[in-house]
Amino acid sequence: VKLQPEKPFTWASGLKSPIYCDNRIILSYPKIRDEIRIVFMQTLKNFKSFDTVVGVATAGIPHGALLADALNLPFAYVRSKPKAHGRQNQIEGKIETKSRVLVVEDLISTGKSSLAAVEVLRKEGFTVVGVLSIFNYGFRLATENFEKADCSFASLTDYEILVEVASDLSRIPREHLPLLAEWNKDPQLWSDRVSQLSN
Repeated sequence: VKLQPEKPFTWASGLKSPIYCDNRIILSYPKIRDEIRIVFMQTLKNFKSFDTVVGVATAGIPHGALLADALNLPFAYVRSKPKAHGRQNQIEGKIETKSRVLVVEDLISTGKSSLAAVEVLRKEGFTVVGVLSIFNYGFRLATENFEKADCSFASLTDYEILVEVASDLSRIPREHLPLLAEWNKDPQLWSDRVSQLSN
């Protein structure tokens, strides 16, 4: 996790952000990787029963595969778009007809990529019991998007907890807390203001 309110990151969407959460780095640390898998297992009580784990490409793939392995369940993943060559698959892996699947994502911001994967799976006739992620930015828009899609979701931790812990550990100055809260309340407005100031 990188926090730098004074020099915001630019997300793929173009949104400016004072925070960047890179869960891919977790994979390099076996102890932390195992901890994520264990807490994933504990969080499954939030979902109805399922028989297949599906990761969202690309960051959700390794964490989904680790969970599927721990549960001894089949694993597959969903691409953001169909492959341009070969079999042109968008869903990679074998999912049995009428399967009930749990979708695994590394983080949820607006929920757009997770719900796109959910839609692909539903169109193929699979029942999605929900989306499980490591981190959630806590955006109101994400909650609204999941409600509209009639899809449940759960995350191991969220933005509010992250900022609180980072502040307690003196990773960010306390004077930055109001700015970080303002960004989280309306990231688009905050991003627009930052962009205007830099022009």
